[in-house]
Amino acid sequence: MRLLGNIIWLLCGGVATALEYLVGGTLMCLTVIGIPFGLQVFKLVPLALWPFGMKVVYVDCTPGCINLLLNILWLLLGGIWIALTHLLFGLLLCVTVLGIPFGLQHFKLMRIALSPFGKNVIPLRVL
Repeated sequence: MRLLGNIIWLLCGGVATALEYLVGGTLMCLTVIGIPFGLQVFKLVPLALWPFGMKVVYVDCTPGCINLLLNILWLLLGGIWIALTHLLFGLLLCVTVLGIPFGLQHFKLMRIALSPFGKNVIPLRVL
């Protein structure tokens, strides 16, 4: 079921979202100050390509003030626009019954797009 959901996701905009993240991350990495933000965008690419079967987890270390400061800067520099885009697509997809699973994946992407520092994306393990 995950494979089918991911294939439909790719055909309905997953490739475009992942390419957008790749271009944005590359542009951010052109400056030394933008490298940490570009790396966070690259962390979103696998989630944008294959959202079904991926999970967002907190990093084991204590977050501290650095992650909070970087998340605030991230929010001001563009994270809010990414999150609003995912919110809009999620709401539009949740209008139909068939679109609800895809809308929920957009909401998952929205949560990590708001504050990516201190979180990792890992694949779910099949039991």
